[in-house]
Amino acid sequence: MSHTLAQIWYSLQSSLFPALAEILPEPVTQKQKQLVTILEIVRIEEHVESPYPQGMGRPECDRRALARAFVVKAVYNLPQTGLLIEMLKLQPNLRQLCGWERFSQVPSASTFSRSFAEFAADGLGDRVHAALVKQHVGDLPVMHISRDSTEVIAREKAAKKDKSAVDKSAVDKSAVDKSALDKSAVEAKEPAKEPKKRGRPKKGEVRPSPEPKRLDTQLEQSAEEALAQLPKTCDWGTKMDTGGHKHTWKGWKVHIDWADGSLPISVVTTSASVHDSQVAIPLARMTAERVTSLYELMDSAYDAPQIRQVSQELEHVALIDPNPRRGGVPDEKQFDPAMKRRYRERSTAERGNSRLKDSFGLRHLRVRGHDKTHLHIMFGILCVFADQLMKPFRC
Repeated sequence: MSHTLAQIWYSLQSSLFPALAEILPEPVTQKQKQLVTILEIVRIEEHVESPYPQGMGRPECDRRALARAFVVKAVYNLPQTGLLIEMLKLQPNLRQLCGWERFSQVPSASTFSRSFAEFAADGLGDRVHAALVKQHVGDLPVMHISRDSTEVIAREKAAKKDKSAVDKSAVDKSAVDKSALDKSAVEAKEPAKEPKKRGRPKKGEVRPSPEPKRLDTQLEQSAEEALAQLPKTCDWGTKMDTGGHKHTWKGWKVHIDWADGSLPISVVTTSASVHDSQVAIPLARMTAERVTSLYELMDSAYDAPQIRQVSQELEHVALIDPNPRRGGVPDEKQFDPAMKRRYRERSTAERGNSRLKDSFGLRHLRVRGHDKTHLHIMFGILCVFADQLMKPFRC
């Protein structure tokens, strides 16, 4: 991989940047050089279908140029598409790097919105990311996989929790006539579940077996089946920060497996209320299909026997910060000095999450729905991946 990246960097410095300086109408800035490097690594236009030739009517806008424009939005950390359109109209360099020669060729905001919805439905971000991982990391052994999640704050209404029965106490009997209630609608709802009895069962009493936990179910499922059962609606989430304080937000949660060098390998977007441990097993299997890794580094939220079992089945060494739920920590979970030094590599995930938020648009979510939210995150992931690949050559 290093040899290939060195060739790309040499061609950028010796050929592409000097050629752009002669062709583009304005001097090329350092930020534009970073953009060109990311576009050259990602090559998102190769994963977008070219427009079909049309006979009559207005020609369709080139979706390849629109895809490159969304990469520009992520690199420049722009909060709104309107600012992106304004920059494309005022800066000819950015406009031509996307593929539009004239001022009038820049599409309207509605065209950007429609194309973004098409890219989200088509899974463009996941396809491009999988191709990048396969090309640049797939054939190389990865020493550490650092697993972590981070919040994504949304500007949409949180989904309401399903209630299996009608709360009779919520009905104001003085204001509502009983005969006016629609009895058929009330009877159609499922009855409320009986509370679980406490204590030991009586002699001869048969109690229903408890439902299996999600982690136990995921042991027998594939990664795709397990991810399909996870909630993907906007709701409220709570998480403990590094200082031990509770942090609550409305929106989503993105779970990422980071390789050494802050390279994102696998990405899953769920509801904000989903616990980190519920995504660990399918995420580990996704990563194992893409790269060969040795160690999995996780914090105390992932301390579960099922997660350790899957790591062992994948022939990985799981270094999980023990969670003292009840009393002390067992001796078999204690870290020796060598394991402690290796566990420090998990800061890779924290640095990667910070770069996503501070530099590549994760704090500026302005779309609604799971698919669009995931695509917005993936544009930032693509930029982080390409930028981290070339970071050793810039130093």
